[in-house]
Amino acid sequence: MFAIVEIAGQQFKVEKDQTVYVHRLAQAEGASIELEKVLLINNNGNVKVGLPTVSGASIKATVLSHLKGDKVIVFKKKRRKGYEKKNGHRQSFTKIKIDTINA
Repeated sequence: MFAIVEIAGQQFKVEKDQTVYVHRLAQAEGASIELEKVLLINNNGNVKVGLPTVSGASIKATVLSHLKGDKVIVFKKKRRKGYEKKNGHRQSFTKIKIDTINA
């Protein structure tokens, strides 16, 4: 059984007991969250597609930790002009574990 759910503006295919890295959520570590924007549920070949969401479906998850991703270097340059600019960025993520999928 799997579901496609929208979390923080992105869509994820999730299954029970799976860990997912999503964009930073406001909940504290150890908190339980309920995700309502379920777009599709596949229960062993029985597929329910939402218009735009599946009514009555929800997913319960637990926030495991907050962390930062790898550093991404952004380097801009214009040739023959002496223009160089170097910036770095680290995206904040939240690690969540999918507990149950309610169809």
